[in-house]
Amino acid sequence: MRRPQELAAVGGLVIPGGESSVMDKLSRAFGLAEPLKDAIASGMPVYGTCAGLIMLSQRILDGIVGQESLGGLDISVRRNAFGSQADSFEVDLAVPALGGPPMHAVFIRAPVVESLGDGVRTLSALSDGRVVAVEQGNVIGTSFHPEMTGDTRFHEYFLERVMQRDR
Repeated sequence: MRRPQELAAVGGLVIPGGESSVMDKLSRAFGLAEPLKDAIASGMPVYGTCAGLIMLSQRILDGIVGQESLGGLDISVRRNAFGSQADSFEVDLAVPALGGPPMHAVFIRAPVVESLGDGVRTLSALSDGRVVAVEQGNVIGTSFHPEMTGDTRFHEYFLERVMQRDR
């Protein structure tokens, strides 16, 4: 999806990893930011991974000057919370909402959720308590990249939301 008029044709949206400041600039330059904010507020299911989580946060603690987000998750998030690309890591996480065995999670220049507002549910946290997966209403966000491991449980969880809304 690249144009605001294309938004009406989608039942849900995945905002992937990448560079959140560039995503922000492009969403505003192409006139997508406001329609996306409206769609999220109207209940469109949205799933953000890594930079997508940053884009869905209400507050970016260390964004570049003028960086904005789309909102949807009443959280404060810190970009690159674990360090540089060289500090990327993998870990197994318990995600009770998804059931099954722990999920192998890949963190690449990942953000971390530093505070949660009312109505935000923690889906997973690291062993030290840092929150790395959340949901609020129609919006899901993860600090890590589940698409890199072949474990589709988060994507299936998201698709259930899309299917429920389409009924």
